[in-house]
Amino acid sequence: MPRYRYRRRRHRIDLAKAFKWIMALVILAAVAFGALAFTRTVTVQEHDLRIADLPDNLKNLRIVYLSDIHQGPWFSQKQVDQVIHQVNGLSADIVIFGGDYAQDAASAAAFFRNLPDVSARLGVYAVAGDRDRSDEDGTLALLLSEMKNRGVTGLVNSVASIKLGRNYIYVAGADDYAKGYPKVDQVASQVHEDDFVIFAGHSPNLLPAMHDARDSAGNSHWYDLALFGHTHGGQINLFGYTPFRKLRTEMGSHYRSGWLEENRAHLLVSNGVGTEFVPLRLFASPQIHLIVLKKGS
Repeated sequence: MPRYRYRRRRHRIDLAKAFKWIMALVILAAVAFGALAFTRTVTVQEHDLRIADLPDNLKNLRIVYLSDIHQGPWFSQKQVDQVIHQVNGLSADIVIFGGDYAQDAASAAAFFRNLPDVSARLGVYAVAGDRDRSDEDGTLALLLSEMKNRGVTGLVNSVASIKLGRNYIYVAGADDYAKGYPKVDQVASQVHEDDFVIFAGHSPNLLPAMHDARDSAGNSHWYDLALFGHTHGGQINLFGYTPFRKLRTEMGSHYRSGWLEENRAHLLVSNGVGTEFVPLRLFASPQIHLIVLKKGS
């Protein structure tokens, strides 16, 4: 009799443990499903950017920025098409791509080869990220050629000017540190403090060089808006920490995501669109940005 009671009690304990494990797995599956849905839902973040000395004919200019698409096994051509469809619905004047389009140099070139038409009244511009070229000769030239074939102006240590009435707006871009040769001082020397300059660089690691650079007249305040990606907002954030070393910047967690003001200029670090390492995001939602220029402080 005692042996029989002992076995019954042990059986009940095992059932209780099994129930707890089942509940834990159900909760884990629900969290994973929610995180996956969260990862695949690209939202448009709208921001009115107020600038005190904005020229009148730049008021309400609409700038769309997106970065880090990472087309590949976790982000298909169909998803790329959907993202571009979102972009085309924003009535953009200027569209800027922030780098890391696919998995490597060859697939980044293919990304632009297969890119749907992007609608932007004043042009589409793009910089190169660490995934978009290799140390092999010719990969950057191929990338820029594919961009040009799709009506996209590639910006690698260069500046594009756009005339709006009597004013110009300048879109500048620098190469990326990881695989390229950024020449920020060369970019800055092509503009002047009085110009309205949008600077695009793949990573906020460019900021120290931007602070040191001077415009054509020797001024340190040579850009008005700077746009960066690369960090994915940490992609997976656990109590302010991301496990992905590559997504941390030399600038620290302060530059992981969101809007900042430095050097009398506005800075944006985007969470980006796609994912790297794992197809999952946590507390770092995928983003497209619509920035509307407004006059005022």
